[in-house]
Amino acid sequence: MTHKSSSDNGHEAPLVVIAIGGNSLIKDNKHRTVLDQYNAVGETARHIVPIVQAGYRVVVTHGNGPQVGFILLRSDLARDVLHEVPLVSCVADTQGAIGYQITQTLQNELHLQGIDKEVVSIVTQVVIDPDDPGFQHPDKPIGPFMKEDEAKERETEEGWVVGEDAGRGWRRLVPAPAPLEIIELDAIRALLDRGTLVVAVGGGGIPVVRRPDGTLKGRDAVIDKDAATCILACELGASILIESTSVDKAALNFETPQQLDIDHMNSVECRRYLDQGHFAPGSMQPKIEAALTFLEQGGDRVIITQPHHLEQALQGIYGTHIVP
Repeated sequence: MTHKSSSDNGHEAPLVVIAIGGNSLIKDNKHRTVLDQYNAVGETARHIVPIVQAGYRVVVTHGNGPQVGFILLRSDLARDVLHEVPLVSCVADTQGAIGYQITQTLQNELHLQGIDKEVVSIVTQVVIDPDDPGFQHPDKPIGPFMKEDEAKERETEEGWVVGEDAGRGWRRLVPAPAPLEIIELDAIRALLDRGTLVVAVGGGGIPVVRRPDGTLKGRDAVIDKDAATCILACELGASILIESTSVDKAALNFETPQQLDIDHMNSVECRRYLDQGHFAPGSMQPKIEAALTFLEQGGDRVIITQPHHLEQALQGIYGTHIVP
């Protein structure tokens, strides 16, 4: 994987890849309807447009864990009436639905600001290894949070794999194979070349495997959004990767009396904190791992912060900033 600077492909404007986290869709358990999610995405869109106004090229990716879980639960409850929905189709469904929400809210906000820019969402397939160990050890949390007794009941009655999610509650766990290749990469590049704001690799992409004859086939899994976003950012030669999440900054000793928010760190410091176990699996850890890979591949900077700080974070005022 090679990293190209924005000047290598004829573009002067630096490319920013923004990974939208779950709090850009679901604020809390009382606001989970489709309209609630649309309104939440609209708030994030208002914070992305100033980055476009500042002259950056922008690609947006997004998570889909709760939404995939909702579809699976809905399908499960209706299984005596309708066919069940495979996990891979849930990923595709949420890419389309969330992509529509992000695209439309960005288009509307750009229009209100007098900016004439095309916004396109691409339903994106991502190649995985059919023998990835993730299939043997499901560890990707999806769906709503549950109490332990409810989770154990689901495990017994439905055959789910369940586990605690970073101390926040119990959730269903599904396979999370590593992303290897983005099928629609050339199409994304072509759209960027014509000045389009692109939404892609939603939920980490639709997991597909290559058959011996070169054709593709979907697999039931969920790819980590941060890992797939990292591949996309590296392949596109992005300068900056922004990981929008539910906290202002990454922190050491998170949610303890000794919590220390991090303003700046380099890759060596970041790797040391990761190895010391400061970043929770399924929460901050995948973001930090993606950050380190992006910087190793030639990226200039990674920023971790909340959606409403995006513009000021890019100016160096807010967030955690990680450099090589």
